[in-house]
Amino acid sequence: MLPLLQIQNLSIECQQANGATSLVQNISIDIWPGKTTALVGESGSGKSITALSILRLLPKNMQINGEIIFTEKESFSLQTASAAQMNSIRGKKIGMIFQEPMSALNPLFTCGTQIMDVLLQHQSLTRKEAKEYTLKLLNEVEISEPESVFFKYPHQISGGQKQRVMIAMAISCNPSLLIADEPTTALDVLVQQSILQLLAKLQVQYRMAILLITHDLGVVAEMADEMYVLQKGSLVEKGNSVDILKHPVSDYTKSLFQHRQRLQHPKPAITIAPGIPVLSVQKLSVSLKMKRNLFKPAPPLKHLLTNIDLELLPKETVGIVGESGSGKTTLGKTLVQLIEPQSGEIFLDGKAIGIQNKKLATADKKKIQMVFQDPFGSLNPKLTIVETLTEPMKVHRIGKNKQERIQKAIELLGQIGLEKSHLHRYPHQFSGGQRQRICIARALALEPSIIVFDESVSALDSKAQMQVLDLIHSLKSSHGFAAVFISHDLSIVHYISDRILVMKEGQIVEQGTAHELFISPKHPYTKALVEAIPGKDLFATAQDLP
Repeated sequence: MLPLLQIQNLSIECQQANGATSLVQNISIDIWPGKTTALVGESGSGKSITALSILRLLPKNMQINGEIIFTEKESFSLQTASAAQMNSIRGKKIGMIFQEPMSALNPLFTCGTQIMDVLLQHQSLTRKEAKEYTLKLLNEVEISEPESVFFKYPHQISGGQKQRVMIAMAISCNPSLLIADEPTTALDVLVQQSILQLLAKLQVQYRMAILLITHDLGVVAEMADEMYVLQKGSLVEKGNSVDILKHPVSDYTKSLFQHRQRLQHPKPAITIAPGIPVLSVQKLSVSLKMKRNLFKPAPPLKHLLTNIDLELLPKETVGIVGESGSGKTTLGKTLVQLIEPQSGEIFLDGKAIGIQNKKLATADKKKIQMVFQDPFGSLNPKLTIVETLTEPMKVHRIGKNKQERIQKAIELLGQIGLEKSHLHRYPHQFSGGQRQRICIARALALEPSIIVFDESVSALDSKAQMQVLDLIHSLKSSHGFAAVFISHDLSIVHYISDRILVMKEGQIVEQGTAHELFISPKHPYTKALVEAIPGKDLFATAQDLP
């Protein structure tokens, strides 16, 4: 029996004016029918490029050497297949779930139309039959109210629903191979768990092979039969996933394991010293006015936050955890006055900044800063890094002149692990982890007493996550700020926080020390969050690697 897909001695180079850059070097991978094969590595290791080469979706300046052989009833090379043959394979024989569903889905067409287009391209169906089958697929991927989602545009549904629409599109023609490129990145643990369970169910139902691309070893532990580990485009380890996760051989795989393991090792219980809070929230509520239909009565307000109480002590880190839609980000934005509350009060160093005082003085505004979820979206692509860092200093009159502000920017870059030579680069010239560091430096430029971190490591690989989390720890010690750390990942919140608040449907359902909530949660919802952490049993019980 031959593998369904054989990648033999694959090398990929990027051809540029100043020469060729090697991205993947001489890797070989076998994918077997009905099995899940994981391709693992940090950002830039060559995982996604390898997957895109299978379907010949790489840019024209990429030069590919080696063989990619697809075997169903007969074997043939995907590298020498004609354009017509590839069009008949993409979406029909080989489906793909792309990494970012919002970018992969066309914003101009409804979700139902986009799935129907795949069916009409590859199947002999009428539009009525295609619509009926699309609704069946939406039901199979466990979307509630499939008839409603069919007529919605991508921006009108949640991240988990967009991912399910992508899955429905990818399996619509019953492919032999499904390529899943980071299918659960940036999803909360409960949605992540449901997506992984859905993929496992569909794999059995459709008897398909899955090529799972991920940086999360927890997902590998839950899903994969075989795994291949890539480092900087080279294959450093391969074999049975259970064997590798229990007994990794290469130093690189060991380091990936250790980064993931550190997040889930129990933290020692701590005693938080009493003090005067730098931030106090009392009975905070936020509601959203729903869009009114001309011919219907005004809809009721949608309550986003209800009676939130929170205290943040000097130099303390309070973690806020919950699934998508729980109100975490709304709370963070309300704290920095980007959202106006309907009731309740916020006190900053004892001074009301909520309902009573909607307009903060310039000196007060710089005391609380925010690091947003998407570093690329929150950095101005037209500004260099030196302009990004010195602009807020100029607004808040930090530094006597331009030269002093530039010198402070250089010092900040050094503190976040970047160099003076990076000052005149633009955001697109940095990796995701580096951009997040720049966002942290921009917040620190104003010397705040509080920084709100909103999902600041959610889309990073485990190594970059640990680097940013350790950086925040270090900067807290040197700058002395307090932090509110928002995340859907309880293991990350547990690692960095002193205390944790658990939010569900706009309310705090449980709170306590990081140790208490992670080891012995009380509320059923908190217990569900802990149980949903992928691979938690493997990493919690594993011995420290040498």
